[in-house]
Amino acid sequence: MPTPSLASLPIRRLTLRDLTACADLSEDRGWPREEHKWGLLLAAGKGYGIDDPEGGLVAACVVTEYGLREQPALAAIGMVLVAARHARRGVGRRLMRHIVSAMGTTPLTLHATPFGRPLYEELGFKVTGRAEMLRGRFVPAGYRPGAVTTRAATGEDLPAIVRLDEDVFGADRTHIVTRLPAFSDQLRVAEEDGRITGYAAAWPNMDTHVVGPLIARDTATAQALLASLAAGTGRPLRTDIDVRHGELLNWAKDHGLASVASNAVMTYGITELPGDWSRRFAPVTVAAT
Repeated sequence: MPTPSLASLPIRRLTLRDLTACADLSEDRGWPREEHKWGLLLAAGKGYGIDDPEGGLVAACVVTEYGLREQPALAAIGMVLVAARHARRGVGRRLMRHIVSAMGTTPLTLHATPFGRPLYEELGFKVTGRAEMLRGRFVPAGYRPGAVTTRAATGEDLPAIVRLDEDVFGADRTHIVTRLPAFSDQLRVAEEDGRITGYAAAWPNMDTHVVGPLIARDTATAQALLASLAAGTGRPLRTDIDVRHGELLNWAKDHGLASVASNAVMTYGITELPGDWSRRFAPVTVAAT
């Protein structure tokens, strides 16, 4: 029987049963397997993929929607991957066109590497921002948290965290935020006079702890949250900071983190992301904003 052409292979929805195949695809492209992150994305979002007749996946990606289920306010596209043996044959373009069509009028966003950016621009995405990836062991020498108080979050804090997150992000992320206590190794809040002024999580990814999301009233609060998370782990930290937060970027670099990459934040259907960027310092993950 002849092998079907790539163009004729159907695009289907992925589920948690496809987690190993997604991790295999990441590894095929030289990425870490990131099974923990794939698990969150496939549970909280919608996975799309193309099966390889010879086994595994030809391509995959995940779309995470925010806001009302019937009419999302925003959807983030991430983990767009094509198997190395099928690269440069139009598979990624076909998958992305399918997603753009399936999402209809829902505004879209994604973080693009320099390699992927030309395809997204061809599809109509525009660069509206940039995020700088930092990695390293946090060095606390010389840092004093000042008046900012942080503590471990409790179950009773979740309603307040959800409200703060929606106010800052500009759309409801309850399905993500309520998964953070189980997904992350640390979830901390900043507090003043009994009111939560920021929160952040550190979740395991290979040999690092990823700091995200990082929501804070101001830079001093963001610094206190990041430092408190660093104090609770022996692993290097990794995070993606909006470049408009130059003060936090410089402070983090002064305390041991180094820039390892820079990605373009792109949007489709909107000229800028909703919410309050001045309090949104880092995403949960660039794959889901």
